[in-house]
Amino acid sequence: MIVVADASPLNYLIQIESDHLLHTLFGRVLIPAAVIDELRNARAPRTVSSWVSRLPSWIEIRTVATAPDASLGALDLGEREAILLAQETNADLLLIDEKRGRLEARSRGIMTTGTLGVLLIAENKGLVDAADAFQRLVSQTSFRATTELRASFLANCKGLRDKRDITGRE
Repeated sequence: MIVVADASPLNYLIQIESDHLLHTLFGRVLIPAAVIDELRNARAPRTVSSWVSRLPSWIEIRTVATAPDASLGALDLGEREAILLAQETNADLLLIDEKRGRLEARSRGIMTTGTLGVLLIAENKGLVDAADAFQRLVSQTSFRATTELRASFLANCKGLRDKRDITGRE
């Protein structure tokens, strides 16, 4: 499975000490150079700076070969490069949180999920208590969640746990 990541999901998963889920779920994760540059920003949280200074072996930094695409101009450089890298590699999944980026990627036929999607996939496999991870996400990071998003996410977590309990899968 080819997975490309934008900065936001990496940033948040690192901050809540759940970045290992990416390796467990997907094996290798491709990251464009612009995303690494964003994560190296001087204002990045210490945990993120530390992570970037000693990248895990399952992270692969790639330079985007595709020429810049003017239709992606409303997105930041990391999002643009993540979408282009996903296209270049025929990625199975793009990890991206920003709505405009997700919409643009989907319009190009790229499957997407974000930080919360990763947590739900991991919850479904019994790898994490996604409700607990979500609470850390909203209390320990700058992640913003509306009341509706919070309720929907927690309901999804409960549904996945209930399903595992019924089927005996853990």
